[in-house]
Amino acid sequence: MDLIPFRTPGLGDQSYLLIHDGAGVLVDPQRDIGRFLDVAADRDVDLRFVLETHVHNDYVSGGEQAALRTGAELVLPAASAVAYPHTPAFHMEEITGGGITLRPVHTPGHTPEHTSYVVLIEDEPVALFSGGSLLVGSAGRPDLLGSARARTLAKLQYGSLRRLARLPRNVGLYPTHGAGSFCTASGVGKHTSTIGEEIDSNPLLTVGEAEEMADRLLADPMPIPAFYQYMAPANILGVPPMPPVTVPELSYADLQAMPPATHVVDIRPRGAMAGGMLAGSTGIELADDFGSWAGWLLEYQSPIVLVAQPDQNVSEAVTQLAQIGVDTVRGVIRDLRGAPTTRFELVDVATFRRRMSDPAVQVLDVRMPNERAEVRLDGAVERFVPELIERGIPPELDRDRPVLVACASGRRAVIAATLLAREGYRPAVLDGAGIADVAAR
Repeated sequence: MDLIPFRTPGLGDQSYLLIHDGAGVLVDPQRDIGRFLDVAADRDVDLRFVLETHVHNDYVSGGEQAALRTGAELVLPAASAVAYPHTPAFHMEEITGGGITLRPVHTPGHTPEHTSYVVLIEDEPVALFSGGSLLVGSAGRPDLLGSARARTLAKLQYGSLRRLARLPRNVGLYPTHGAGSFCTASGVGKHTSTIGEEIDSNPLLTVGEAEEMADRLLADPMPIPAFYQYMAPANILGVPPMPPVTVPELSYADLQAMPPATHVVDIRPRGAMAGGMLAGSTGIELADDFGSWAGWLLEYQSPIVLVAQPDQNVSEAVTQLAQIGVDTVRGVIRDLRGAPTTRFELVDVATFRRRMSDPAVQVLDVRMPNERAEVRLDGAVERFVPELIERGIPPELDRDRPVLVACASGRRAVIAATLLAREGYRPAVLDGAGIADVAAR
């Protein structure tokens, strides 16, 4: 058996291609299926099954399209009730093909229909695809479907984790969610493990009862990205194929003809943005998590125009947006000459500290609440980046006074600074450092 992982770092997820004697199983593929199918073709794999562990909340799936492209059998949890043809996976009702046996195990908790898959070869369990159930050092969070169902799902997760922990210790654990995913209940490091390693080290497997599990899983929930609400409905109804990842080159004059709801998103490095960005635009540097931040901050499915450097690879931005179902990129602007611009500053830790002593200066901390609980700056205004959109700029911030903006590394502070700049504030970003560095005097 050979197992090939495919990381999607910005989503904190991992898909898998299992190969045995030339037959293949593809598990939880994202929408950009070319990267999976190319490897399968290079390895001359007969793709027999495409598995989905649950109706995903964090990305739109490529499962249906992968099955249509290859003729593989599409398998989803029996209770998923999706609107397109598939084989329903019932608890402990084995599915066999190509010398591979799949044993579905109903593992509700992350979602009600969630199903894990035990892979058996020659009647021996060798691998577990656990999706958002048992994770490395953690478990899938139970609150993504709303607070009314969260405690019930958390208690169900207790039973699901114990069901999986009864598998042999040497069975490989291959979860979909991992580090960087907002679908995990807590931070995780490694991406894969074994049942034995989790029995020995996963703190959630030491919990003694379902109520205690619910208390732990719901004690300190992370925020839920705004775009998550659109993912499950899309995955239930069916996701169209990937759009083209090349987009037209536009000029600033072309932008004037765009609909008023068009979002202009600057994906350049922060130094270029600070030197001058299109007035009214939102700055989100192109990195692994670009799509997640864009999906969180922009009105979902509104038209988007990107601003990029002349040599910047825009296809990566388009791909990340398509992974969350946003196919509305209208083009890219690479030349801002003659266009109205706004600016912000980038400052180091020493400059940030020095300016904090000026009574005219304001400080804005845009980290998550759980980060702020660990270390705070006295007198700072605290608002997580997406709340600058959802709730607006904090009223205690004065447009006539400079605003020092910080997070943990500078990335989110840059986003926040662009939101402030377009509203007429004068922001300066703590660059390459965070609140903890400022506090460590």
